[in-house]
Amino acid sequence: MHFRFKLLALTSALALSVSAFAADPIKIGVDGPFTGGSSSMGVSMRDGVRLAAEEINKSGGVLGRQIQLVERDDEAKNERGVQIAQEFVNKEKVVAAVGYINTGVALASQRFFQEAKIPVLNNVATGSVITHQFDKDPENYVFRNAAHDSIQAPMIVEEAVTRRGYKKVAILADSTNYGQLGREDLERALKNKGITPVAVEKFNIKDVDMTAQLLKSKEAGAEAVLTYGIGPELAQIANGMTKLGWKVPIIGSWTLAMANFIDNAGPGGDGARMPQTFIQEPTTPKRKAFIDAFVGKFKPKNNRMDSPVSAAQGYDSIYLLAAAIKQAGSTDGPKIKAALEDLQAPVEGVVTTYNKPFTKTDHDAITANIPVFGEVKGGRVVFASADDQKSAGTVRLKDVAANDALLKK
Repeated sequence: MHFRFKLLALTSALALSVSAFAADPIKIGVDGPFTGGSSSMGVSMRDGVRLAAEEINKSGGVLGRQIQLVERDDEAKNERGVQIAQEFVNKEKVVAAVGYINTGVALASQRFFQEAKIPVLNNVATGSVITHQFDKDPENYVFRNAAHDSIQAPMIVEEAVTRRGYKKVAILADSTNYGQLGREDLERALKNKGITPVAVEKFNIKDVDMTAQLLKSKEAGAEAVLTYGIGPELAQIANGMTKLGWKVPIIGSWTLAMANFIDNAGPGGDGARMPQTFIQEPTTPKRKAFIDAFVGKFKPKNNRMDSPVSAAQGYDSIYLLAAAIKQAGSTDGPKIKAALEDLQAPVEGVVTTYNKPFTKTDHDAITANIPVFGEVKGGRVVFASADDQKSAGTVRLKDVAANDALLKK
């Protein structure tokens, strides 16, 4: 009788142990700059990620388990990103990671996930090389659901040169990996149209005076300024133009939509244009629900997301990962990667509906037909084109041929 009691107790303990193990949360690392000049993007991304995880957990989680976010502030520093990646892999044992705002931080950090065979889904960083860093390896664990610079740069040039007819353009780019890789993409896109920029100028993070760069551009006869940088420094470009009494269009990468560009540039920022995968307008039921939930939960100033693109792509990245984990029936890294490369069911996101967003050789979910041009107007980003505004209710789906078509324009 005593033996039977002990056996029953052991069996019960084992059952409880198995049950507890099955209920362990699914850890997902979230890396981004939540302080400093890039924080508009980082915090918006993080909040979008939090909102998606909360919704999924309320609906029962994934594989009967809750998602647990492990958040870290990389401060937009490469060395900090490296420390965080190692911590995620070795200490926190995350099953996947999302985030990366700054291209340099992504390139410095991704190798640790690659070596550990843990998928990382870039939801903001746009450097073209990011998803190709490990092309020579047998397997690639780096994915992205943001519009990379090989899409954005030709779009910027198409807008400036073809649509608006400017033949003399200057390039102002920051000295980071993001700025300089973007500058290269801009110069390549201009060259395809037979145009050499009249000035190519560099500035550093935290620079507050762009007079020298702007004077060189003005004296060279620039009709428009093409930019690659982040909000605070981009605002100094607009402010510098105002001081010089020189007003030409600013057309640049998606970061011109950041709150710390719009607010710091004031009226001088009005008219700036940039590619956007998401503009904060309720153009579909899914987008309306997302905007309402985000604004209601996080209460951003004037009900305006600091970085709508970052918020939307952050939100979508968690749903993509959840779909892959569910399809894989596992939190094993190689199985999640394989599922991402062959997602069977469409994932309705805010940016788009992801229908086969990735393949084994294509780890970028966004193609050139998805972004539209936004324009800063009255302290917000709105649709630059009336046609895009009218068609905004139609969800644009991935079309690989659109990338080739853009490059041929």
